[in-house]
Amino acid sequence: MNLQSTRVKKGRKFDQVLEGAREVFLADGFEGASVDDIARAARVSKATLYSYVPDKRLLFMEVAKMECQRQADAAIARMQMSGPADEVLFEAASQMVRFFLSDFGRQTFRIAVAESERFPEIGREFYNAGPTIARTALTAYLVERIAAGELVIDDLDLAADQFIELCKAGVHTKTMMGVKTDFTDAEIDRVIRGAVETFLARYGA
Repeated sequence: MNLQSTRVKKGRKFDQVLEGAREVFLADGFEGASVDDIARAARVSKATLYSYVPDKRLLFMEVAKMECQRQADAAIARMQMSGPADEVLFEAASQMVRFFLSDFGRQTFRIAVAESERFPEIGREFYNAGPTIARTALTAYLVERIAAGELVIDDLDLAADQFIELCKAGVHTKTMMGVKTDFTDAEIDRVIRGAVETFLARYGA
């Protein structure tokens, strides 16, 4: 398949196709989702579906970008709350960790990495659709807490990246490698609290 054949074409029913695909991908995963089921959920013909997105992996990435945007918006809503860093960062970390560990989050990451070598723009678009937005919002929140005298940070970009990576500690690599895919609420809470406490131990005023 060449690059030209993977172009997404926007049209009147494009959003309808994405919503149908989202429903099926979230229910059945990438491998379990069939084009027939996606077309049925989207209430379009297979020919119409393929006229918009000619490749199942590309369709998944379009849905992933949309879902990451939603997750980023939810995280941003939490970071826009006024309140102390320990509370707001806990909420933001909760959103991120649970998305990292979700079936959809795992599948999205794997496919984005796999396809980005053949089609670098897919990886870039995916990164810009969610991670970059959430990182920008996190940086803006950190600036606010610095101004309030709660945090002391010299390198904001590094600090934001560190917080996101702390939210992956002990779980992300395991779930990506298939070592462990199910985590209890207590295990997830441990990672979230550890991320916030470690971050504040380093950057708290």
